[in-house]
Amino acid sequence: MRVALVLGSGGARGYAHIGVIDALRERGFDVVGISGSSMGALVGALQAAGALDEFTAWASSLTQSAVLRLLDPSLTAAGVLRAEKILAAVREMIGPRTIESLPIPFTAVSTDLIAGKSVWLQRGPIDAAIRASIAIPGVIAPYLLDGRLLADGGILDPLPMAPLAAVNADLTIAVSLNASDPTPPTDAPSATAELMSRMRRSTTSLIDRAAASTLLDGPTARSVLSRFSNAVDGIDNAEPDIEADAVPRLGGFEVMNRTIEISQAALMRHTLAAYPPDLLIEVPRTVCRSLEFYRADEVIEIGHELACAALDSLKLGN
Repeated sequence: MRVALVLGSGGARGYAHIGVIDALRERGFDVVGISGSSMGALVGALQAAGALDEFTAWASSLTQSAVLRLLDPSLTAAGVLRAEKILAAVREMIGPRTIESLPIPFTAVSTDLIAGKSVWLQRGPIDAAIRASIAIPGVIAPYLLDGRLLADGGILDPLPMAPLAAVNADLTIAVSLNASDPTPPTDAPSATAELMSRMRRSTTSLIDRAAASTLLDGPTARSVLSRFSNAVDGIDNAEPDIEADAVPRLGGFEVMNRTIEISQAALMRHTLAAYPPDLLIEVPRTVCRSLEFYRADEVIEIGHELACAALDSLKLGN
């Protein structure tokens, strides 16, 4: 069966896309078109280029320390990270290829910060399209491409359905990375529930600050890391009698990230109303945090299980 695949934005949760693609491969589905925003564009491009297995092996080998080394902090750019080291690793896998040379139609979605519009990148170097699509606001610096200042595709189009509207496919499958937590079952938990429970972290910081201090010593590192703290020193507690545990402890990055996720959820509802997929696979946003790129194996497994469950339900419904 011919499948058009839509891969949503969501940072490290995008590893779940790999699990979905693995499930489709196992069942003999033929992916004939891909569109993606942010991490969805990265995974989609690697799949279209035939380099996803190599990327998966590389991602699975990443430790927290290795991720910290790849962060490439910068205070001079319009973001605290440059992402050039990550892109260099991806370039080694895909080579100097262009989107139009890929065997299947592929669209990376980005956002033109000056025009305030979504941009469909369907021609030109693959690595440039990926870099433009993954420029998370305030985190990874925007990217100048063909005279346009481009940022994360998820800003305006976190689940890019429209680019695949004309693709000749039997089935359109969309993978959202911004779902709410599923209601826990009353009986024994499934493997997915157990994995998700194991992966959740209550009040730990986004980045291990002790390890980061060793790897990224200096004023630049300290300034960058302070933005990822879970401390809430800047929150004015107007109700001193409220128990501290009643208020989530959110640092500057988490406040910004949660704001983006809320906006993306609203945008996705409008997108799905206009372009309903044949199958929607929803990955809860609590699976992992946006920059936890050292948790590939766990997130891939969750994506695989969610995809298998969704495909089974689709089969039963036919």
